[in-house]
Formats: sequence, structure tokens, C-alpha cells
Amino acid sequence: MKRGSLTSKILGLMLVLILLSSSLAIFAIINLSYSLGDAKAINASGSLRMQSYRLMFYANSGSEAAQEKITEFENTLHSEALHPSKSWLSPKKIAAQYQLVIDKWLVMKYYIEQENSRDYAASLKDFVDTIDLLVLEMEHHAAFKLRLLAASQIFGLGLMLSIAFLAVRFTKRKVVVPLQQLMESANTISKGNFEIEMPETEYIELTALTDALQKTARELATLYGNLESQVAEKTLALTRANNELAFLYDTLLTLNAKKLDYKALKAALNQLKDYESIDYLRLIIQYPEQELEMIEANGGWPESADNSTRFPLQFEQANLGYLELISAQDINTPLFKNFAIMLTRSIVIHNATEQRQQLALMEERGVIARELHDSLGQVLSFLKIQISLLRKNLDHSCRSPAVEVQLTEINEGVSTAYVQLRELLSTFRLTIKEPNLKNAMEAMLEQLRANTDIKIHLDYKLSPQWLEAKQHIHILQITREATLNAIKHANASHINIRCYKDDRGMVNISVSDNGVGIGHIKERDQHFGIGIMHERASKLDGEVVFSSNDTHTNSTATTEQRHQENPDSPLESHNTSNLSQGTIVTLIFPSQQEPTHG
Repeated sequence: MKRGSLTSKILGLMLVLILLSSSLAIFAIINLSYSLGDAKAINASGSLRMQSYRLMFYANSGSEAAQEKITEFENTLHSEALHPSKSWLSPKKIAAQYQLVIDKWLVMKYYIEQENSRDYAASLKDFVDTIDLLVLEMEHHAAFKLRLLAASQIFGLGLMLSIAFLAVRFTKRKVVVPLQQLMESANTISKGNFEIEMPETEYIELTALTDALQKTARELATLYGNLESQVAEKTLALTRANNELAFLYDTLLTLNAKKLDYKALKAALNQLKDYESIDYLRLIIQYPEQELEMIEANGGWPESADNSTRFPLQFEQANLGYLELISAQDINTPLFKNFAIMLTRSIVIHNATEQRQQLALMEERGVIARELHDSLGQVLSFLKIQISLLRKNLDHSCRSPAVEVQLTEINEGVSTAYVQLRELLSTFRLTIKEPNLKNAMEAMLEQLRANTDIKIHLDYKLSPQWLEAKQHIHILQITREATLNAIKHANASHINIRCYKDDRGMVNISVSDNGVGIGHIKERDQHFGIGIMHERASKLDGEVVFSSNDTHTNSTATTEQRHQENPDSPLESHNTSNLSQGTIVTLIFPSQQEPTHG
């Protein structure tokens, strides 16, 4: 559809109105300008009648006054007021009538000059009627011009009103209505509804405005849709992030609410596995110079895992292990990274807490050792001196074999108690670099190595999480007692101490030697040191087992296998044949965690 210009249309209407009003004004001005002399012409023609009657008195006189009156009459007849009567703009009737007046005046002038008053008087009425007819024609022409002016003004005003009416209707239909529709569309857009219908228009300007508004509506609809989708995505992301934070917070509370043991870690792994709906999940904890500790979520771990993903448990420069998973769906990497960081922090905090507890226990034991040394040690020393003095000062009459036996037993008991006290004080006063059981055992064995030529080796494979700080003193004391028994009574050359966890999840502390065998233990079974070992084992919910090396061939084979895999393995692997004749003292008690396969 061909579209016109609204501006041109409005400009055309304005020009028409301007031209029409200008034309009416020009016509009125011209009409008035030509009507200015009508009154003078009518007056002049009217004065001709009066002068005609006046000349009748001078027709018979022949005086010079008659000639002046004739000249005056002719001046009026040919004056400027009557001259337009002969113009080409004047009607022909007025011009003919004016010419008739002139012609008849020539006759009347002849009569005056001939002093023929009789003919003059006879022709006067006809001459005056001719002048009256000229005046009448002039009046009719003046009235016609006035009527023409009024008619033209009325017609022009009516035409202008009609054009104005048509212009108003045109403007309302072609401009106002589309603009109102555009305003309604704009209000609809402002309310967020971008599905609008634009008005059809046949003008370029309104079409451009309509197209611009429609384009703006489409762009706003697209932008609004994009914003809604972005808001939905952000809301979903924030909701998911909030859920993840709540999950991490609840898991952190679970981990820190109680002891960080196997059950707590496995419960956290199960929660993470269920939350993310992954296939397999496990936690590998690695402590320096120790075996890997593996904790699997429900569902276990497949034998072959080629597509697993690992998240390291890194704290400063220390690597504590990693979190490993297998999932067929996309992995929420930030969540697993944060979970790994949370586990790392929890393990570090737990280890630090355990170390603080161990340090506190060591400090408390140091205080107890000083108190024992200052009190019980002095009492035992005093008793030994008093027994020696009693034996020297006892009268021979009071001496008998029974008394000697009793004195000997009392002296041995005091000496044994004193030795036990010194050993206990030595254990309490261990100086180690870090408060953990391995370092404490190394420090304890260093003290024993300084007092014997027997080679003592420690094979430590226990994780810190398997033991509590309060268990350390009992383990140290039992291990020390078993090692001292091997040094003093087994006549051994090698002593191997193994600390590990078996397949049943039980902690095993074994002290094996290549000495004389289990017989010396049986001979000393009533010794109260062995009884103390059993008592300490019961406090650990465990037991102490005494056996011969020839009943532990599996352990020896395992040692040989480790040596074949690693020729630089400890000394125990080179002496398995010797150890087969010795004794094994094994402390067995449950760990703080369930069994795993690391």
C-alpha cells in the first residue's frame, strides 16, 4: 500500500485555508476599492438634476451667468466622480446611460445657447429622467457590489468552516485515533504485556512511529524474556548454592559434633553420595610413613576404576589424601572441592585436638612422675635402707631360715617395686618431638636400646584415628614391659615390634624375639608385671596373648614376602629363622574405627 505524508496533507489543508481566506480578503479589498467612488458618483449625478433645473432660469437671460452655469454643469458631468462610469469595469448599461446623458446635454446646451427656453423646458423632464435613470443604474450597481461582497464572504466563510470541519474529522480519524491506539499500546507495554496490535495507518510518519513502537515492544519482550530466564537461572543457582551451603553446614556440624572416627566420616560420605546421586565414593586418608586408610560410602568401590575423579585433601604443604568418586553424570566440582576442604580442615582440627590432648596428658604424666618420684620413690628408697639395716642389726637368735626367706622376699619386692616405679617414671618422662604414639614408642625404645646390645626394630602401621590419646599410656606400658621381659629373660639377639590392624579391624601390638621360647614366660606367669599387663589390656577392652614363634608362620611368611619386595626392609626380615624359636607377646584390642582395606 502506497503511503502518503501526513505532514504534506496537513500543510495542504493549511495552505487551502490560507489561500481561501486570502482570496476572500483580496476580493473584499478590491470590491471596496471599486465601491469608494460610488457615493461621489451618485451625488454628482444627483447634483446634475439640480443644476438642470437651475439652468432653466438662465435659458432666456443670455447673461454671462448662464455661460458660467453651463461650465459648472459640464465640470460636474465630466468630473472624476462620474468618469468611472465610462470605465471598462462599469456595466455597459451605466456606460450607455452616461453616454445618453452626455448626448442629451449637448441638445440642452444648444437650447441654452440659443436662448430657446421653450424647447429647453420641453426637453428638461426627459433629460432629468435620463439623469435619474443613470443614478438608479449606479445605485443598482453599488448595491450589486455590496451583495456580491456579502455573498462572497458568506460563501467563503461557509467553505472555510466546511474545510475546517473536514480537517477536524480527518485529523480525528487519521491522526487522533491512531495516536490514541499508540498510547494504549504504550500503556500496555508499560504494564509488561508486549503482545500488542499496532494500528494500521496510511501515513509515513505514523507508520514510522508504529514500527518503532512495535520494534521496541519486540526488543523489550526479548529483553524481558532474557531477564526472566536469567533471574530464573540465578534463582536456581542461588537455591542450589543455598542447599549446598546448608548441606555442607549440616555435614560440618555432624563431623565436629563428636569424635571424628570411621562412623562419622562414612556417614558424611553417605550423605554426599545420596545428595549428588553419584555411583561410587570413597575417602583415602594418608598419614606420613603409614599405610593408606580407605573409607568407602555405601555401595562399596568397584575393582576397576579407570574413570574416577580425585579431589586432594591438601593443607598448606601437607597432603592428607584425596576424595575419589565415580559418576556417570556431570560432577559438581565446586561442591566436591568444598567438601574436600571441609574434610581436610576437620581432619587437621581433629589431629590438632588429639595432639593437644596428648600434650596435656604428657604434661599431667610429668607432674605425676615428679610427685611419684618425690613421694613413693623416696619411701621405697627408705624401705630398702631400713631392710638392709634390719638385716644387719637383727640378732642371731632371731634369725631362722623362715625369717631369712621373708627378709629376702621383702627386699626383692621392694626392689621390684622400685624398678617398676623407675620404669613408670621413665615412661611418663618421655621426651618426643610430636605427641603421637609412634614417636612415643621410638623415644621409649631409644631409652631401651641405650641399655642393651639387642637389636630392636619397630614396624609401625597404625593410623592416628584408630587410637585415642588415653590409650597411649597403656600401649606404651605393655610394650615396654614385653620388651623388657625379652631383654632380661629371653636371651634374644633381635626383638621386633609390629603395630598394625588386622582384617577384623583389631589393633595388634606384637613384641617378638628369637630367644629361649615361651617357657620363661610360663615360669614367671605369677609375676605381678605380667598381671599388670593383663590389667592394662582389659582397660583397652582387649587381651594379651603369649605364644611361640613356630605358631605364627603366616606372620613370618608375610615378613619374607615384604623383604622380597623390598630388600631394604627392616632387620626382622633377615632373621625369620631365628625368630621362629622365640616368643611373641601380642596385645589385641578393638580400634576406634571399623575395618577397612587400605
